[in-house]
Amino acid sequence: MNEDIRTKAQNRLMMSCLTDLSKQLQWNVDGRMQWLHKLDWKDIMSAGLRRHQRMALGIDGGFVLLGQRTSLMIISEMSELVTICHAFGDERGVKWSRTSLGRDVPDEACA
Repeated sequence: MNEDIRTKAQNRLMMSCLTDLSKQLQWNVDGRMQWLHKLDWKDIMSAGLRRHQRMALGIDGGFVLLGQRTSLMIISEMSELVTICHAFGDERGVKWSRTSLGRDVPDEACA
């Protein structure tokens, strides 16, 4: 059975979660804690989905991690990715925005 590619609503939910992570958490990059862009968080979270990363040599040395394309994920994969984002953020005290919770709740409930 073929499953449809992730929905636009799922994509908006994921991007909201990644925005919350980018505004509230730093991550160790090149040996130091840094604030990351939401697209960097997307690479980190999507790599956690498969628990296996492909690595290629860079054209001028170094390495490039080949990530998953969320635009090609099926609905169940995207659901799992959002669950991973929530679990990761919850463990680190992230205060989720209303849009990251995927439901209409008062802003005070997210503070």
